[in-house]
Amino acid sequence: EQLLSDVESEVREKMADRDMDEDVLNDAAAKIGLAAIKYGDLSNQASKDYVFDIDRFTSFEGDTGPYILYTIVRIKSILNKYKEQGGDLTAVKLQQPGNASEKELAMELAQFNTMIATAGEELAPHKVCAYIYDLANAFNHFYHETKILGEENEERKQGLVALLVLTRDILETCIDMLGFEAPEKM
Repeated sequence: EQLLSDVESEVREKMADRDMDEDVLNDAAAKIGLAAIKYGDLSNQASKDYVFDIDRFTSFEGDTGPYILYTIVRIKSILNKYKEQGGDLTAVKLQQPGNASEKELAMELAQFNTMIATAGEELAPHKVCAYIYDLANAFNHFYHETKILGEENEERKQGLVALLVLTRDILETCIDMLGFEAPEKM
């Protein structure tokens, strides 16, 4: 309990500059704190020792639970904006990748079934962590290089949104397997 409390306090300090309702901040800090601990522990091979570093575990950058959650929250935000603009998430479908970062993201998504089978056979949750870190990196690279909601071609925009929906679903499935969830805002 003390560890969770300490990590939540550290997360709250790192989020102090964000304009959030107190209840939303408390919910986010609890979810991010739990993700920081679980991801930090499970991302290491069970047979190896590691040093618990609260600053590293709670960082919003790098191979950490908060970084994964931030990526999920970013995707959810884009999808919410798409819906607010009148978009229908059930009507979108994947298309051929239009650029290198889109192809890289699609290729990373395609590794999901293989990774799950391997992680399950080897009882290796660190492989799930490594996969979602690579997936989050591929998404963030794609995000910085691609206009998603600003895409003028409606069919292409729907293909990009479909890629986001699939990325969100796979990331949320993986964090659910690891035992934590993403907040709505960060």
